[in-house]
Amino acid sequence: MHPNALIDACAQLVREVLAFEHPADAVVSRFFREHRGLGQRERAALAETAYTVLRKKLLFDHMAPSGSGPRERRLAILGFAHWQDEEARRTHPEDRHGARVHAARDFLLGALNEREREWLAQCDAVDPAELLERHRHNLPEWLVAPLKAQLGEAFWPEVVALSQSAPLDLRVNVFKEKRAAAQAELAKAAIKTEVTPYSPWGLRAVGKPQLSKLPAFVRGAIEVQDEGSQLLALLVDAKRGEMVVDFCAGAGGKTLALGASMRSTGRLYAFDVSAHRLDALKPRLARSGLSNVHPAAIAHERDDRVKRLAGKIDRVLVDAPCSGLGTLRRNPDLKWRQGPKAIEELAAKQTAILESAARLLKPGGRLVYATCSVLPQENEDIAEAFSAAHAEFAPLEAAELLEQLKVPEAAGLCSGGAAGTRYLRLWPHRHQTDGFFAAVWQRK
Repeated sequence: MHPNALIDACAQLVREVLAFEHPADAVVSRFFREHRGLGQRERAALAETAYTVLRKKLLFDHMAPSGSGPRERRLAILGFAHWQDEEARRTHPEDRHGARVHAARDFLLGALNEREREWLAQCDAVDPAELLERHRHNLPEWLVAPLKAQLGEAFWPEVVALSQSAPLDLRVNVFKEKRAAAQAELAKAAIKTEVTPYSPWGLRAVGKPQLSKLPAFVRGAIEVQDEGSQLLALLVDAKRGEMVVDFCAGAGGKTLALGASMRSTGRLYAFDVSAHRLDALKPRLARSGLSNVHPAAIAHERDDRVKRLAGKIDRVLVDAPCSGLGTLRRNPDLKWRQGPKAIEELAAKQTAILESAARLLKPGGRLVYATCSVLPQENEDIAEAFSAAHAEFAPLEAAELLEQLKVPEAAGLCSGGAAGTRYLRLWPHRHQTDGFFAAVWQRK
């Protein structure tokens, strides 16, 4: 594609994404379906440009008015330039003098007129230290205060982490394959990976390789899953032959991890209020080789299917609907599509779901409440209120459970409670995972 045509396409996608009518990933997917002639590199450029604009929206909104032409084109130029610069630095860290970084601009500059080139050079010359704080953190003000309150001096390292794209983590299906064997097979396919530092099931890919046609992926030996999400499934510690419920299963990433740890024995219910999301589980389940998973769409958390299982379940995972603010590296639009009122509504829903799910547990059963949020309102506040209202559930120390599972540096993954190790609390800047929270209880 000619450089100017690609920038025009980027501008069109940026305009559609910034309408905030639908989640950004859905908008990007639809755009690609409508433009099936796009190649893999063109798709990557379009998606990364749009996501970079979402990550740095306040900064780009500040810079764009000084340029010329349609606003979406100016934003697309800035997004494309910043993405190329970061990509060049990531793939060639040894290039200290920036030769490759400057060379990466050649394609973009070929799409710009003289006035646009001059404007881009002026934007490049801006000293970040002279920018207002909001133009450096690129976060809505309602989110800044709770992050600063929790992180203190680590706020800015977290900002840097959230402004970058997430790595590609894989979970090895231990029902079918050992991690070392899967890693060796990927290496033969020229896909370099590293073992994840915490999850015993995980591999972290170098770069963003295409996986869908790889034999290991096709036969279900590997799945894409963030390391933090793997740790949530690990905390459930589902055993062979048990009765287990994934209460908000969605597309089933954690369901499949639970089923593999159960060695396809026992009975694993995958509940969700969205039949559409559960439909996405079906092809993954077929690849996995698991026969113990039973997906079921429910009307709400008090559905009769749930009531019939009350007091019969060994382990329940409540991966509750949440703001998703721990996933801003992957879903940067979420910070612009939500606000304090939405968080209040989610907290009420999370409380109701946790209450209903807890009724499923038999004595001695384990309950895990989890979110991919970084806000206390959705995390510690929910967990502590549940503990105060339910003396029949004893809180467990997440760090102790992870140590028993031989997870390295378990205490460093946790916070809260008297010992500071009550809850799993993952941060992108500290753990290189998405932001996750988990609380664990045992029914007395």
